[in-house]
Amino acid sequence: MNVQVILNEEVHNLGSPGDVVKVRAGYARNYLLPRKLAVEANPKNLRAFEHAKAVAMRKREALKRASLGVKERVEALRLEIAARAGEEGKLFGSVTNIDLERALREKGVDIERRRIQLAEPIKQLGEYSVAIKLGGEVEAALKFVVVAAGE
Repeated sequence: MNVQVILNEEVHNLGSPGDVVKVRAGYARNYLLPRKLAVEANPKNLRAFEHAKAVAMRKREALKRASLGVKERVEALRLEIAARAGEEGKLFGSVTNIDLERALREKGVDIERRRIQLAEPIKQLGEYSVAIKLGGEVEAALKFVVVAAGE
């Protein structure tokens, strides 16, 4: 005998969260339900799931709108980061995502340093561009220049 369940988590060879699937009663009773991997697909649970899905969709859209606004602000900026440099433009030290976070904060844009996708620290003077993951599947490109600090 088969029963319908709504999956709460990814189950290998069965489905992803939110899928309504038919499984054997014993599999549901002995494995899926006790481990909270699924809930019974009765009308009450289906309504609750649809409501939760709609709320999550609205939150995701609001996050995306907010991220697009931040993206416009970030891409309009042109940062200049001063660092001590020696001959031939080689830096004493390096410019990291912490320095970029600090420079952005001074310009009034608050972004966590973990979101700044700098592959490796910058050790030369010059112009650079780095990706920033803003959330809601939005990514901005930050352009900045590393210049020699006047002493």
